[in-house]
Order: sequence, then structure tokens, then C-alpha cells
Amino acid sequence: MCGRFSLQTPVPDLAEFFEADPSRLGEWSPRYNVAPTDEVIALRRRAGGRELVPLRWGLIPNWAEDPGSLPLMINARSESLETRRAFRDLILDRRCAVLADGFYEWRAEGGVKQPYFVRRRDGTPMVLAGLWDIWRGADGPVGSCTIVTTDANELLEPLHDRMPVIIEGEGAQMWLDLDMSERTMDPLQSFDAEALEVFAVSRRVNRVAVDDPSCTEPLDAPIRGAEGWGRRPPPGEAPRDQLGLFPSPA
Repeated sequence: MCGRFSLQTPVPDLAEFFEADPSRLGEWSPRYNVAPTDEVIALRRRAGGRELVPLRWGLIPNWAEDPGSLPLMINARSESLETRRAFRDLILDRRCAVLADGFYEWRAEGGVKQPYFVRRRDGTPMVLAGLWDIWRGADGPVGSCTIVTTDANELLEPLHDRMPVIIEGEGAQMWLDLDMSERTMDPLQSFDAEALEVFAVSRRVNRVAVDDPSCTEPLDAPIRGAEGWGRRPPPGEAPRDQLGLFPSPA
């Protein structure tokens, strides 16, 4: 799954990297701890090109009478996109990609939930497959989105059995730019484990109010293969505090 992420890359750099119009974005400061219901930056197709737009993270379907009565749909399982009411109509013409520099996942170690940060090895932004919709309420329209998930790859399985769908190249083009009548699901696969790295970070990130560079600072050398988990304590075992891997709770 994906429940928190960061986006530190400046908007002008994102616009240039993705060849997208950023004019609909307002002021955007670096974010190190994006949480559900926060505003995120989404990449989507429009007539004549691509655009960067602000969307609420947590999909509100256009047909919802009372959004508060619905679950917080921050993630959408790729396997159920074509059958679940909230998503099945959106895959035709409301596809998007949520931009991130990396995302967090947690693992039980020594009786605590230890956060980890996952990012691309090459340092480029992640393009996370998503869906968007517009809900119209008494206070005006609300644009929102969800992030599509799939089975975790071998690097991330020790963290969680799901991961966000990371798309690039032809896969991103297929998801965002092709004729949506094709409704192709082909890009919704686990991302190449060899292109990612993961490392432990401070438990300060557990608090949504903490949003500063310390959230993504590594506490140990990055893990770049499934065998790298061997230097971490197995789930349920006491952490090796003498190595300085686990900071005191904030």
C-alpha cells in the first residue's frame, strides 16, 4: 500500500522533466511527509499535452452523497479497478499519476513500527499510477485522487505485501496518453526491484505534523536487494540499538 510519501522536487523541475504545464498549481513547498487528505501534485493528460494539477489525496467519487460516510480511498487495488464501483468508470478517461520522490512503509521490529523510505536509485521522481474524480458539493467542486497498488516486489515484501504501481517510459505513456477506450491494464505491474532502494528513517515521520528533511534522512546504508534485510532484526525481535539504527521516539 502507500500511506505516506514525500515530494521535494521543485515544480519547475517537475514541469520540465515531464513536459507538463504547471500553470494550475499554486505555491508548492517541499513536502517530506505527505499524508491522506493532503493536496498532492498529479500528472494527467489534457488536450494538446500534459498538465500538473493539485488534487486531494483520498478519492471522493462524483456520485457520493455524503463523502464522510465513505472509507478514505487513498489506494485502489489494481485487481479490482474494473469491478469496484468507485473506480471502474474512471479507468476510461480519468487516469493520472501522482508524483513523489519516495514513499514510506512500516515494519514491526522490537515491538515498534519502524518506518522505511523507498526511493528510486537514480534519484528521479516516482510516477505512481492513479485515478482522479471531481465531487461537487455545496462549497464547490473538489478534485481528488487515489494511488493504484499491486503486489510488492521481492525487495519490498519484508515491508508489505502491496506497493504502489510505479510507471515509466512506455508504461507511463500507455497509462496516461493512449486512447482511453483501450482500457489497458498492462502497466499495472510490480516495479523492478533493482531500480529501487530502501532504508530505515526516524520514527518522527510517524507524526503527520512533522514535515521536514529529517523525515527522509537514512539511519543505515540502503538495502538494494532482498538479501540486504539480513542485517535488519527480523520482525518481532529487539532492535540492535548499539548500531544506532533506531532513534528514541520523538
